[in-house]
Amino acid sequence: MPVPHETVIICGSGPAGLTAALYTARANLKPLVFDGIRPGGQLTITTDVENYPGFPEGIMGPELMDRMRAQVERFGTRFELDEVASCDLNQRPFTLRTANGNTYTCDALIIATGADAKYLGLESETRLRGYGVSACATCDGFFYRGKELIVVGGGDTAIEEATFLTRFATRVYLVHRRDKLRASKAMQDRAFANPKMEFLWHTEVVEVLGEKTVDAVRLHNSQTGETYVKPIGGMFLGIGHQPNTRAFIDWIDHDDNGYLVPQPGRTATNIEGVFACGDAADHYYRQAVTAAGTGCAAAIECERWLESNGGHS
Repeated sequence: MPVPHETVIICGSGPAGLTAALYTARANLKPLVFDGIRPGGQLTITTDVENYPGFPEGIMGPELMDRMRAQVERFGTRFELDEVASCDLNQRPFTLRTANGNTYTCDALIIATGADAKYLGLESETRLRGYGVSACATCDGFFYRGKELIVVGGGDTAIEEATFLTRFATRVYLVHRRDKLRASKAMQDRAFANPKMEFLWHTEVVEVLGEKTVDAVRLHNSQTGETYVKPIGGMFLGIGHQPNTRAFIDWIDHDDNGYLVPQPGRTATNIEGVFACGDAADHYYRQAVTAAGTGCAAAIECERWLESNGGHS
């Protein structure tokens, strides 16, 4: 059978991927979108979204992604429930091999595979994700006004999350399995000076407690051997994110953590015809609206690049 050939393939179906699909579809480029392992991205495991423009009453994460998907399907975007496992970007057309064992070629590629927050791996944590367990203080902090919270971690991410949450919480406990933070000195100084923050050293979360929402955590102190229950209004993870870029990092410039690094101020990468957007290339903002913005930019750059290079091959 001949290998299917596409003008534009978009990897990822979160806000960045779907916005890129919207713009490329309206430019009559007939994009094909690989949904990835989680169609709709991280917003599909988010409950209330109140910081996406245009929804004054807020909207549930899955509903927002359903609306985005319906919008791009209206303009003819096609979807495959698949993801790229490996690729050859050495020459055009590019060759993509998927997890389902299929092979595609394309003239232009937009990478919008996102990044996943790192979690502790507890069953109880997974069950209550979105119901008191969060990995995004900027997204969800407002919902925890007047509560006591814990943040897990000891690096810059954890301190950023904890510091932000002190705007809303009555108290924020930073749970760290060591007795020293890994965060930068400036961030540590700010945290230690914050009267709303308290540090629980040599401590790990071993279970998240609650039926429908988080109401406590079970903690273990490795130094004293004590295990105890601490009532809490919510738990935030600050142990970093993992970009879903493994299939591309042999070809695309990236940082030490695997985030793709486009050209400054652009979405174009070091390989002509390949563009990166959303959280796969953004470890700083990590917001749906910024992801959508870079998805728009990638689509526009892609369209202009194809036009200046004679369209598709």
